[in-house]
Amino acid sequence: MTELLTPEQLPRAAALLRAGELVAFPTETVYGLGADARNARAVAAVFAAKGRPSFNPLISHFPSAEAAFAEVVDDERARRLAARFWPGPLTLVLPRRASSRIDALTGAGLSTLAVRVPAHPLARALLREAGVPVAAPSANRSGQVSPTTAAHVLAGLEGRLAAVLDGGPCTVGVESTVLDLSGPVATLLRPGGVPREALEAEIGPLALAGATEGEAARPSPGMLLSHYAPGLPVRLEAREVAADEALLAFGPPLPGAGAVWQLSERGDVVEAASRLFAGLRWLDAEGDRLNLNGIAAMPVPEHGLGLAINDRLRRAAAPR
Repeated sequence: MTELLTPEQLPRAAALLRAGELVAFPTETVYGLGADARNARAVAAVFAAKGRPSFNPLISHFPSAEAAFAEVVDDERARRLAARFWPGPLTLVLPRRASSRIDALTGAGLSTLAVRVPAHPLARALLREAGVPVAAPSANRSGQVSPTTAAHVLAGLEGRLAAVLDGGPCTVGVESTVLDLSGPVATLLRPGGVPREALEAEIGPLALAGATEGEAARPSPGMLLSHYAPGLPVRLEAREVAADEALLAFGPPLPGAGAVWQLSERGDVVEAASRLFAGLRWLDAEGDRLNLNGIAAMPVPEHGLGLAINDRLRRAAAPR
């Protein structure tokens, strides 16, 4: 039985993490499925609970930049970005320090680690109280829609983890941006909560990495071709919608859909990002109830958080 904990029960959540148990907790992006990143058994339990392939690494979360950089080899670019965007929805991939105690499975056996300092006050309080680095992918079954509320976590993982720390809905709503700084060229591995334009304003142009197939270890989570997928098939760039389709709307909705979830009536990509995963979950459930055949997604512009939204939608629509 999974415990549902209130913020006042944070010490209980921290004690469970230290004991090697799995605890889901809120960040500003999505809920994470947390484990002590140094505990091999706990990290393996994360992969088992999610049904996640072991070549897909986990992000380690820290209460401060100093704690994160104690595990990885930072450089001037990393320090500039940390000063500007941490705490916040940015993950940096950097070379692992020889002295790092992060378990090898956390980083998929690679010579790099993905590290982040989340901005959610409850997440940071939990990290301070636990006193251990916390490996945490999104708290959902692998490949499915990420959770932005405690109820979403329980719907997918009830009985597979010790507790969920309920901090209310997540504000950003898409995962962190992942930037690889392990080599001389800064490479955007996953668009997310920090827009590409903001990163380039700090350190210059970024290279872009594409989605990958096969079972070679990835430097970052969120790089699988099919990911973030609801049960119903997703159709992109919808300019019209059929009566047997659900509609993921952006701006004025197309007429004729069997069910509609509005990302943002006014065309705001920030609002749309915060409502994306909740919308995919709702349309999937409503489509199943109404016997609909798919989800049609209206176009979203590729600027700001629109880049992250479209990345998630393309992966949701990919062949499974």
